[in-house]
Amino acid sequence: MSAYDLVVIGGGPAGLAAAVEAYDNGVESILIIERDRELGGILMQCIHNGFGLHHFKEELTGPAYAERFINMLKAKGIDYKIDTMVAEMTKDKRIKTMSATDGITWVQAKAIILAMGCRERTRGAISIPGSRPAGVFTAGTAQRYINMEGYMVGERVFILGSGDIGLIMARRMTLEGAKVLGVAEIMPHSNGLTRNIVQCLDDFEIPLYLSHTIVEIRGKDRLSGITIAQVDEKMQPIEGTEKVIECDTLLLSVGLIPENEISRALGVVIDPRTKGPLVNQYMETSLEGVFACGNVVHVHDLVDYVTEESIRAGRNAAAFIKGRQFKAVETYTMTAPGEGIGYIVPQEICEQSTDDTVTLLFRVKKTYKNARINVLGDGEKIKSIKKLHLAPSEMERVDLKLEKAYQQLTVEVEA
Repeated sequence: MSAYDLVVIGGGPAGLAAAVEAYDNGVESILIIERDRELGGILMQCIHNGFGLHHFKEELTGPAYAERFINMLKAKGIDYKIDTMVAEMTKDKRIKTMSATDGITWVQAKAIILAMGCRERTRGAISIPGSRPAGVFTAGTAQRYINMEGYMVGERVFILGSGDIGLIMARRMTLEGAKVLGVAEIMPHSNGLTRNIVQCLDDFEIPLYLSHTIVEIRGKDRLSGITIAQVDEKMQPIEGTEKVIECDTLLLSVGLIPENEISRALGVVIDPRTKGPLVNQYMETSLEGVFACGNVVHVHDLVDYVTEESIRAGRNAAAFIKGRQFKAVETYTMTAPGEGIGYIVPQEICEQSTDDTVTLLFRVKKTYKNARINVLGDGEKIKSIKKLHLAPSEMERVDLKLEKAYQQLTVEVEA
């Protein structure tokens, strides 16, 4: 059995940033375990630009952003394994791995960082009625086929869901010569960033059907068409609003789910709102010495914010390895989403942090104009911020300097 001070599960942007930061904070015995054939994670198929504006202060493509951290990793001599699956983890931080080259091996760690990212929801998760022909892909799968494998997935394309990957693929398919017939979104608002709505749909005159969904998929061997319909306030199709669209390809961009199967098996407490681990402000999970960061905790809209969060996880994992115990306190401040708020990360704040600045990340449930974000400490308003625009697609943040300990911090929208 090999042994490392720190083992990072996942070699995407979160895992890379966390490992580099841990090394810079004095931890030299680090192993990254990545199941794909190369490091970089989802960024390697995101060949469009727009990454790095916050962290590197310049505009990069996804592979270029990942390459910055991969080069740092290699320059520091940090160990990594690719094409390697994590099959099991134990509470004493033993990790069982499987690979074609090494077979089944065990690794002992002093601390673990979970950075497995997230996966796409599939057709089965949303139960679209109709036949099961070829030509139905998740948007991320289509992106990988085109950008990494060199396969074109279709000629007449429709997209369900206005998440950022779906919007970006609307532009990508158009640039590759396909005809994108439209994007349907069941919500009355888009789930993608405003800049992607403009650059990927408006600039190419691709229609966006808000409050619409697919009610039928047609075709035997290959998709021949779909039927979309308008939905009411309860998300139910409105009879008489059906519209048939002939197409050979359907891309699904209907949400992302944090990859937490091995987290659950390990016994990490999962927040039902985020579907990710419950963490404190140090990115430590409910298990001492097990940290988490990036999309495995909650789905981010910018990789720069993933990096910021992962740097915090790497720094604090290094402190833990050196002997700091973040859970060596008797009381915690719990965070709670109030009116209009979907979730908050972190879910708990250690009492010892009252001298530090704490960053709360959260998303609103619906679109607001000219609203206020209020933070309440045990019912007392301790911070209020005016916001001209709030949308579920854009993650919000509040930085707090806590002057005393509270039992509960609540974030709410005042419309």
